[in-house]
Amino acid sequence: MQTVVIVIHLMIVAVMIGAVLLQKSEGGGLGMGGGAGFMSSRGTANLLTRTTAILAAGFFLTSMFLSWHAGYSRAPSSIIGTPASQGQPAGGSPIAPPTSGGILDSLKKADEQQQQAPAPSGPQVPRSQ
Repeated sequence: MQTVVIVIHLMIVAVMIGAVLLQKSEGGGLGMGGGAGFMSSRGTANLLTRTTAILAAGFFLTSMFLSWHAGYSRAPSSIIGTPASQGQPAGGSPIAPPTSGGILDSLKKADEQQQQAPAPSGPQVPRSQ
């Protein structure tokens, strides 16, 4: 269903771009050259204005539907990364920090390993293996 709406959305966008480019602008633009057109300038302006308004409304509706459809099945989650539980009250028990696997734990272990290794007494010459 989402694919169908995206295709309709893209078709609306393409036709709306064409309708906007065909409109006569104040400075000339693509409507310059005057005179010979398939319709009178007044009829063309009314037709293109109505077409643009209808396409803009269709673009708005398909955009709103796509944003609603994208967020419809999304489950709420916590900023900490654990799924939010539906039954937990807002002022419930505090969240326990992770016991292992966090970035701070891995940095702390790397720092402890560097402190335990003996420091070199001077510059070291690279050794071939």
